[in-house]
Amino acid sequence: MNNKTALICGIRGQDGSYLAKLLLNKGYEVWGTSRDVDSGNFNNLNFLRIQNNVRLISMNTMDFVSVFRVINEITPDEIYNLSGQSSVGFSFEQPKETIESIVLGMLNILEAVRENHKKIRIYHAGSSECFGNTKNKPANENTPFEPLSPYAIAKTTASMLVKNYRSAYGMHVSNGILFNHESVLRPKRFVTQKILHTAKRIYEGSSEKLSLGRIDIARDWGWAPEYVEAMWIMLQQDKSDDYVIATGVTTTLEDFVGQVFGSYNLDWQEHTNYSKTLVRPLDIQNSCADPSKAEKLLGWSARVKMPDLIDNLIK
Repeated sequence: MNNKTALICGIRGQDGSYLAKLLLNKGYEVWGTSRDVDSGNFNNLNFLRIQNNVRLISMNTMDFVSVFRVINEITPDEIYNLSGQSSVGFSFEQPKETIESIVLGMLNILEAVRENHKKIRIYHAGSSECFGNTKNKPANENTPFEPLSPYAIAKTTASMLVKNYRSAYGMHVSNGILFNHESVLRPKRFVTQKILHTAKRIYEGSSEKLSLGRIDIARDWGWAPEYVEAMWIMLQQDKSDDYVIATGVTTTLEDFVGQVFGSYNLDWQEHTNYSKTLVRPLDIQNSCADPSKAEKLLGWSARVKMPDLIDNLIK
């Protein structure tokens, strides 16, 4: 059995919950943070039937004293920072909250670990959004960042902090540049869940229409439970680094919609309409990935790709 302790910041989300389950299965003592554990919603942990196995503690990543106190109290071997505002669309409405929760949160964790003087390994949840439009050229770890949203700007800044602390202080902190990844735990505000749930309701007899913005955008979609494995593997390496985590397969949103509706023997064009209000001020046209470094150095590669991903979600 593993006798390591892990602290997951953002344990209530999709990735945090799946990561907690993975680490528990590996014998870790798992701690999870929330701003207020007494009033927090831990439905995802309940869904995975692991809430009673996780130790929860209140912590506000935007408050250095709170972060420092928790890290010194727990003294974890590994910290996974998955916290912060996670919606690209919402970041245009609340840019200040987005940037503060992501950038200040990461900075406080880095500083608290540096002051702790213990060799704590850190994972930072980067994002493919940092690359902006890849223009059909697969992005790798050396591709320059060109963020197009407040969310992407925040993730870019936090990723640069990771690089800086790694170089300046020799800290073991890795940046996982994750492309889109889905599961049944993904919040319904995300477009993939909106498509899945609406198609199911129409199949069951609803007369509603699915409203969408641009459907010509293209993304690399993967299976979230696999992606948390990559997070863990990064922190087991002797040397920390940055890694692109993706399937290497890019699909347009139109094809995604078509495959979902096709699974219910429905013609998507009969049940959808265009809504200008759903178009963002700026949006990524193409998001293509080159995950070869992760495959070569981590031994990780995505097993679930399109269209199996959609089958998993529907089942």
